[in-house]
Amino acid sequence: MNLQEYRHKQLAGLTNEIGVYALCDLDKIPLYVGLSNDGIRKRVRRHLTSARSDVIANRQLDVWEIGFVWAWPTSNASLRRMKELESYIGYEFHQRKPLMNGTIFERPVRTLRLPKMQEVVILPLEEIEKRKDPLLRLPRQAAQFNNLFSHILEVNDTHFLRRDYQ
Repeated sequence: MNLQEYRHKQLAGLTNEIGVYALCDLDKIPLYVGLSNDGIRKRVRRHLTSARSDVIANRQLDVWEIGFVWAWPTSNASLRRMKELESYIGYEFHQRKPLMNGTIFERPVRTLRLPKMQEVVILPLEEIEKRKDPLLRLPRQAAQFNNLFSHILEVNDTHFLRRDYQ
């Protein structure tokens, strides 16, 4: 089975409820937190195929680096509740390591009880270990940094994108 088929099969097990999700790197470090009000699985698939995904199109994330997806389904929660949950999760993760979201999440006004998290591994574990090899990973990360820097200079020079590189 090729990697695309493996990813597709693994994502079939990801909830398609509405809710909040995180795209995580090969080390399970969240890179991006988002919400989906039309189904988490659909939204994550769009990210991973670059179909209507600004975070990919704007060179903020390298799909090659994503090994895990975390999801917090919220069933029939209101959009306000989902945004509050996204902000809460995004703020917590951003404090540990800056996310590549297009906005900075504000400090939550209260502690939230999180829904049960689902984790989906979207690459075979042996592929994840192979990709962690610095000889493969570091050149990709350097190229990704260069792509992001070029995007900042040529297209979208925002304080947010520059924040970690000044």
